[in-house]
Amino acid sequence: MKKFNIKLHQVRLSDSKFLYELLKERDPTVNISHKQLPDYEQHKKFIKSSPYSKWYIIYYDQTKIGSIYLSKQNEIGIFLKKDFQRKDLRQTALDLLIHKNPRKKYLANINPKNKDSHRFFKTNGFRLIQYTYELIPKVDSKNEK
Repeated sequence: MKKFNIKLHQVRLSDSKFLYELLKERDPTVNISHKQLPDYEQHKKFIKSSPYSKWYIIYYDQTKIGSIYLSKQNEIGIFLKKDFQRKDLRQTALDLLIHKNPRKKYLANINPKNKDSHRFFKTNGFRLIQYTYELIPKVDSKNEK
């Protein structure tokens, strides 16, 4: 496989603006982590909370092109800016993350509508292990507890 000049650098608070712009590029129909865009202050608070075991900015040469994380449950999340959404760049970033952070297993939670991510992770040896369903009951104001 061809390797690219991809580097991973730990996320810092100074990356907030880049990460926010990246978040705004996400298609809400395939997002799994949130349904609406937080405001910038909420976003900065999220970054400060150290939500992931490892969180990196992906650099291609000297350009920030995306982010990749490993959650505390060993779940991988990866997103590249629209101009850089090439599978070979994503592949190199995934390989680097796994190399830098050896684990017994890795997971990837993917929205069922995100067919591209399904293919990507399946191609990389991940297998489907569950479907998750959610029920949000309608709240009756008379019987609300």
